Amino acid sequence: MTDASLPLWKLKSRTLLPIVQGGMGIGVSAHRLAGSVARLGAMGTIASIDLRHHHADLLQRAKNCHDNDQLDALNLIALDREIRLALAIADGHGAIAVNVMKAVSEHAAYVRRACASGCHAIVMGAGLPLDLPDMTREFPDVALLPILSDVRGVNIVLRKWLRKNRLPDAIVIEHPRYAGGHLGATKADEINDPRFDFEPVLQGIQQLFKELKIERERIPLIPAGGLNSHEKIRELLGLGAAAVQIGTPFAVTEEGDAHPNFKKVLAEAKPQDIVTFMSDAGLPARAVLTPWLRNYLKREQALQSHAKADPRRCVPGLNCLTVCGLRDGIAKIGQFCIEMRLADALRGDVKKGLFFRGSESLPFGAAIRPVAELIDYLMTGRMPVLAGADAAAA
Repeated sequence: MTDASLPLWKLKSRTLLPIVQGGMGIGVSAHRLAGSVARLGAMGTIASIDLRHHHADLLQRAKNCHDNDQLDALNLIALDREIRLALAIADGHGAIAVNVMKAVSEHAAYVRRACASGCHAIVMGAGLPLDLPDMTREFPDVALLPILSDVRGVNIVLRKWLRKNRLPDAIVIEHPRYAGGHLGATKADEINDPRFDFEPVLQGIQQLFKELKIERERIPLIPAGGLNSHEKIRELLGLGAAAVQIGTPFAVTEEGDAHPNFKKVLAEAKPQDIVTFMSDAGLPARAVLTPWLRNYLKREQALQSHAKADPRRCVPGLNCLTVCGLRDGIAKIGQFCIEMRLADALRGDVKKGLFFRGSESLPFGAAIRPVAELIDYLMTGRMPVLAGADAAAA
């Protein structure tokens, strides 16, 4: 565990560094990254979706498989393996969480598998996780963390969960102006709405706690999005946050589970290369403007004008999203298969992949450094000594 110049926080019975590594799919945050983060005393997060891409035997079994149930079963096997591998790396330190997207049709099965495999927490976003307490009723020791973006969403979830005699064990507050991947806004033009700014949201939630007679310390708040320095973290902790969630800086560490090309694309992206667009899940998303995305955006209006419901356009046998612009023929949202494009990115295919990324600069510039150095910098503000190519990259 690094020097604790920032205060620690508690998640159920676990005392942790105030750093949460965000879940990043497909396969970007798997067992190696999550386990390495947890081993240092923080919370590492496995993104649950399509982890079979990290397991050659499961990919082989998935070849020519057109049965949705069989593919789901393979993904659950992969999730179980990844959790157990991460727990082994963590060796009793920190916490291992699993991120599950509400927008995925089989989200309940992922939640139950993650709990049964021994994860310490479930983090759920991409939709209001109103039924998460019901899915985890048999696992009371697993912490539940909804990902929300504004006071209104927190209010809805708290009131619904209170009727179930359950409260979140922490709440992740994700700012859509800065985060990568799917964003917590319903429309792209809402991303810069000041209602998402951290200070008013933290104040509004604390006022909501008073109205609902919830002790302020009962539910730790975890801002997420654009947090790339020790100073930003310290400022948010001073506003009442218990910890922060960070994604892209962890994705480009040496222990990140994606291909080196993936890390290179994220680390070397310039501000003008990072764009927002509508994903096929019906949510705004943020990614690097790679050749595939540039070409897609040029063709987007034409593709939307010819949108039609046709499940044959999906990955054979895969019915991954509850709502899909491509499969369901919804003209106003994305007309591509996100599973295919994210899997290409995981493999480092710069021409075909979709590379999700947050909007802000990285702590070490384009340098790819170990998780331990990143956590130490976030906790203490100490910049590691970079030499040679790393110094030039930063």
